[in-house]
Amino acid sequence: MKDTKDMKPLTRAESELMNLMWDHSQGLTVKQLLECYPEPRPAYTTVGTFLKILEAKGFVEHKRAGGSGRTFVYSPLLTREKYVTQVLRDVKDTVFGSSVKKMLSFFVQHEEIDDEELREILQMINPANDLQL
Repeated sequence: MKDTKDMKPLTRAESELMNLMWDHSQGLTVKQLLECYPEPRPAYTTVGTFLKILEAKGFVEHKRAGGSGRTFVYSPLLTREKYVTQVLRDVKDTVFGSSVKKMLSFFVQHEEIDDEELREILQMINPANDLQL
């Protein structure tokens, strides 16, 4: 993917497929991707169609398996971290007026954060400070 700023968002089904690809360190064929899905699995042609869409959006590329033949191996063109970073940056900028503080306060107010999670978050923010809750 050339520029993540021009990245088109993923649909839920596209995200599910990308997560399967990100969970594996090597490229996968359509058949291998199908085996990664929980039951009930989508149709072979459905996965193939989504891969074509993802390729058009610049998320994946394909190569011939073994350099020749009719089987293609699909690989992501960007990491999960790069995608998540861009999506959250877009949410911060468009929904929270570019304010990290507003975005974080939204999650603090609307999500259940237990003491252990809060301790871990505070430790990430200030590793030198050993806070007690």
